[in-house]
Amino acid sequence: MPRKECNVSLLAHTPEALSLIYAAFRQCYHAGWVADMWPRLLAGEIEKGKQAEFVRNVLASGHDSPIEHVSFTFAVEGVSRALTHQLVRHRIASYSQQSQRYVDGSDFDYILPPQIERIPEAKERFERFIAEVGSAYRDLKDILERAGRKGAKANEDARFVLPQAAESKIVVTMNCRSLLHFFELRCCMRAQWEIRGMAQRMLELCREALPVIFEGAGAKCERLSYCPESPKFSCGRYPTREG
Repeated sequence: MPRKECNVSLLAHTPEALSLIYAAFRQCYHAGWVADMWPRLLAGEIEKGKQAEFVRNVLASGHDSPIEHVSFTFAVEGVSRALTHQLVRHRIASYSQQSQRYVDGSDFDYILPPQIERIPEAKERFERFIAEVGSAYRDLKDILERAGRKGAKANEDARFVLPQAAESKIVVTMNCRSLLHFFELRCCMRAQWEIRGMAQRMLELCREALPVIFEGAGAKCERLSYCPESPKFSCGRYPTREG
């Protein structure tokens, strides 16, 4: 049962993302039909730089709903069930998660929190517990199978002993507007360390693929230049609005 580290891969995003966002914004202010403009956009008759500048200017006005037309899909591995329970609370998104019912957990991988790893005594107790869980899972699965519950039927009951540290894999799709909100919350220093690390990896991939939308993305304080939390909850990185 090896420990795992977070790994994020960008599987796909909406093709011609910048041009699509540009067209959607233009339709809001354009008397004509952007479908007539679309072949020109694809042919490069309107330079990407000009498209990006137009999009930045409109976004600066606070108008951002057209960016919902572009979505990104990520494959994530090496994350805990504790993380995915937080992740799926972002509801404007689609998820496809590895099933503990259909995937045998006899030798499940796990996530080791850094603060536990730093303390030898805590690490030893944590890893001993993980080994105990693995043994219990295998014993229960064997007992259930001998009692006639085979395959997924045994897994679905034996999985009840698996901890939140159990590693999971998940496919996530969000549109750009949802991603910006996700990054504001989960890149914050007050976010839980594991989901913050995953969010930072996702943000790096988004910035590379579509910088006009994500170049200024991140924790809310980075956009506002102050912390929106009260002084009691601020990490101290930026002054609070009250301060």
